[in-house]
Amino acid sequence: MLAEITDWSLRNKFLVLVLALLLVAVGTASALQLPIDAVPDVTNVQVQVLTSALALAPLEVERFITFPVEAAMAGLPDLEEVRSVSKFGLSAVTVVFKEGTDIYRARQLVQERLPEVREAIPEGYGDPEMGPISTGLGEIYQFEVRGDGFSPMELRGILDWYVAYQLKSVPGVVEINTFGGEVKTYEVQPRQEALAAHAVSIPQIFGAIEKNN
Repeated sequence: MLAEITDWSLRNKFLVLVLALLLVAVGTASALQLPIDAVPDVTNVQVQVLTSALALAPLEVERFITFPVEAAMAGLPDLEEVRSVSKFGLSAVTVVFKEGTDIYRARQLVQERLPEVREAIPEGYGDPEMGPISTGLGEIYQFEVRGDGFSPMELRGILDWYVAYQLKSVPGVVEINTFGGEVKTYEVQPRQEALAAHAVSIPQIFGAIEKNN
């Protein structure tokens, strides 16, 4: 069989040359159109439920937030596993679904359970929310914001309020993670004498600040 193919190729050199050139052209065109990532994202189908719980220790975060979230997510269709991490002031629960599950269906299933979770968490301990549709391998670009005559706080403000907002409007961009610089904060230092004189309590101050911005 191999000898026959060799003999036919020798008798039809021009046709073999044309077929070889055609194969090279088709292969080159296909290679240019292949959607190849520099770092392929091999993450499974997962949805993260994140809860910020300021001033809570890891044991309290696990007891009052992480456990109710895990209990609420149990029994979801196509559920593969539920894993979690409880840190100071943060609860991160990862709900993993079977391969082939549509990510938007998975997020809808998790979203339907969040009201149940919010009822199980004590008031004021945190409000669980779903994380974006992205993974650790989904971060594709890093950049820096620099400028002469600007302080680190001013550069962070430019990044948060101008650059990040415009990038979020780009199709395909799911999330902008900002870090570095100095975050601008406002500090309120109430005077006990003035509070007592005007019959104002600390909770009233918290409420006024929250309504102000």
